[in-house]
Amino acid sequence: MSCRGEKYLWNKIEISQTDEGSNNVIDTINIDELKNRCLEILNNGIHGLCFSLYEDNQKPGDIISVEQVERRMNILKPHTQWIRSFSCIEGNEHIPKVAKKAGLNTLVGAWLSDNLDNNEKEIESLVNMAHEGLVDIAAVGNEVLYRNELSKSQLLQYLKRVKEAIPADIPVGYVDAYYEFTDHPDLAEACDVILSNCYPFWEGCPLEYSLEHIKSMVRQTEMAANGKKMIITETGWPSLGDSLKGAVANYENFLKYFINIQLWSVSHNIEVFYFSSFDESWKVNAEGEVGAYWGLWDKNEKLKF
Repeated sequence: MSCRGEKYLWNKIEISQTDEGSNNVIDTINIDELKNRCLEILNNGIHGLCFSLYEDNQKPGDIISVEQVERRMNILKPHTQWIRSFSCIEGNEHIPKVAKKAGLNTLVGAWLSDNLDNNEKEIESLVNMAHEGLVDIAAVGNEVLYRNELSKSQLLQYLKRVKEAIPADIPVGYVDAYYEFTDHPDLAEACDVILSNCYPFWEGCPLEYSLEHIKSMVRQTEMAANGKKMIITETGWPSLGDSLKGAVANYENFLKYFINIQLWSVSHNIEVFYFSSFDESWKVNAEGEVGAYWGLWDKNEKLKF
């Protein structure tokens, strides 16, 4: 996930702090109480987690063992109903297999890019796993339009291929920033389910307004979805690193954001995949220091609260 610049800024929306999970609920409690509330929420179970595959000194392109996936899945499985993966090759294909053995549901993503040979490997692996019963929702691509690595017509062709190739009862969608579905209504039309990434942090939104901002993101996505199911496939707040305009990356804001999003999503029946499970150091190359601190667990697999 990369910074989204100024296309949709928090200060363009109307601010109100009245709903469940608003910052008013938690502004007056101390760090220890925040940590206890986060732990209570996690132990009660959340809807979904994005699976962080890479340890220190690992990065996309490295081949990851099934043993590493199993170790990390054992940490996550008591706390979530769903696991989201981002790729279907180079060890990522172990994630849905291990998740299913753990009794979890899977949102399985094929990573698309301007590497067309790798795209074929990703699509083939996704289709095979779908026929093996390992895929509950299929995601064809993640932010490839935002990164400008494929044209929309190429993406639509990949979506069509996957929909025709996998069992008809498996919903197929595409993951991107919420506003991409507004900008490309034919893309929303091509999806069975709208898979929306929503990051108040990356739009420079102060923590105290972040809940209202994500509500605005959801409303915009729901309008684009035109009655189709919508899922928040990524949202989170970094616990350390460089701040972005009014969005301050620190431990207290990390705790508050997690509490707010979980309470709000449950009370409004919004399905959320939290980003992310573990800190991953490789992400500093794309996002700066803040990229390494999105996890609920740190890079050594120790829970942060």
